[in-house]
Amino acid sequence: MPEKKVRVRFAPSPTGPLHIGGVRTALYNYLFAKKQGGNFILRIEDTDSQRFVPGAEAYIIEAFQWLGIAFDEGVHKGGPYGPYRQSERQSIYQKQVNQLVENGRAYLAFDTPEELEAKRKEFPNFQYDASTRLQMKNSLSWSEKETKDWMDAGKQYVVRIKIEPDKIITVQDMIRGEIKVNSSIIDDKVLYKSADQLPTYHLANIVDDHLMEITHVIRGEEWLPSAPLHVILYNYLGWTDSMPQFAHLPLLLKPEGNGKLSKRDGDRLGFPVFPLQWNDPQSGENSSGYREKGYLPEAVINFLALLGWNPGDDREILSMEEMIALFTLEKCSKSGAKFDYKKGEWFNHQYIQLKSNEEIATMFLPDVRHRLEPASNVEYDKIVKIVGLVKERITFVQDLWEQTAFFFIAPTRYDEKAVKKRWKEDSPAQLTELAALLASLDDFTAHPTEEKVMNWIDSKGYSLGNIMNAFRLALVGESKGPHIFDITEIIGKKEVMKRINTAISVLPCTV
Repeated sequence: MPEKKVRVRFAPSPTGPLHIGGVRTALYNYLFAKKQGGNFILRIEDTDSQRFVPGAEAYIIEAFQWLGIAFDEGVHKGGPYGPYRQSERQSIYQKQVNQLVENGRAYLAFDTPEELEAKRKEFPNFQYDASTRLQMKNSLSWSEKETKDWMDAGKQYVVRIKIEPDKIITVQDMIRGEIKVNSSIIDDKVLYKSADQLPTYHLANIVDDHLMEITHVIRGEEWLPSAPLHVILYNYLGWTDSMPQFAHLPLLLKPEGNGKLSKRDGDRLGFPVFPLQWNDPQSGENSSGYREKGYLPEAVINFLALLGWNPGDDREILSMEEMIALFTLEKCSKSGAKFDYKKGEWFNHQYIQLKSNEEIATMFLPDVRHRLEPASNVEYDKIVKIVGLVKERITFVQDLWEQTAFFFIAPTRYDEKAVKKRWKEDSPAQLTELAALLASLDDFTAHPTEEKVMNWIDSKGYSLGNIMNAFRLALVGESKGPHIFDITEIIGKKEVMKRINTAISVLPCTV
């Protein structure tokens, strides 16, 4: 009998922005599916109507489009197993809820939130289970008439799973191996709420995974405590043969200290924890995103892939195709991965170096035009040359302006420390001579200009360092920038002369 085609899913809830840990979970699902020649599905789990946040679903879809993680089926693509939004599958879940109740695998419960809270205060370790359910308000402790009267009155209720105590539940995990749990530690979880006529996560995801023929459930470690309950539900619904294989990924941990990575860590240390910027429609709070911070999507993907998985060797820079070819769940770690955000910056620097000057220039051009408005008629070829000179110095594309502004705008201020150190008593006179030499040149490209200037310095017996440091200060306004004759070629003779003359007229007053 042929093996079933691999089908995996990523099933976020639209309750806010997509956390970077969720992105990594989706990435591992994607790599696994593509390695196995399978399908990757996007399902939106929006059964918690009280926590629904407008715009969150669209944000999730846009984030994956930017990251280059493509789905084969989903809310935005459709497919043969839809609908892919749980709020549109109510009738499907109702059938399974009824089946569980009729088979004695679940029961109706009528306790109010206030009554449950009172019970928890009375018993700090209270658990709604076989030892307490007959003391509560439900169809097991009430007569048929009491239950019928409640239902006929249209009052609210929930459906709880009926967990049989003291049974050993075995979960087979592809990363962690065999896990055994005694059912007595599992409470009678709520599966369905009449208030919104929707199931909870526990039931909905089981039903959807079964009906969508999901073969592997690859999710975060935080869902591991739910796995035994899900195994029980597969058994109760008679779907044991279609139970997917489970794999629970290690947590992403704080860069410093212990615990799970949180938004607070990003806010404190200055790095994003969301793929895109998020503007909270409820609080109005804005949170930074990797895209807006200037990260390249390929760099984010490569960085995340190696947080909890290794390719089996010491390679770090891996294309998506290489990751797909190498990915196996067996090479995923069981322990959490420290979120080294500085390593993320390193990856971005590496990927910027791998891009052509033309690609980086295209990304940089809008920033240049914006800063130079209204005089924004900047030659693209000029920007390409400039990028080639400074690309190795930057981590993000937006770093380019700080590194290159002097190519476009003459300095109006001069770095005080550089002036004190680099502008000598004889600098004005020497730069006046240099300006005369430069004005006489017909070929102003870098190599011939450098040769003429070097010969002149040597013939005059001047200090090479003194001349070149003062020259750079005049052109740039500080002691930075690429090779000075690359600068002169790009800004041109007219601008070079203008900047030298300005420095001569201004700097003697500041020495």
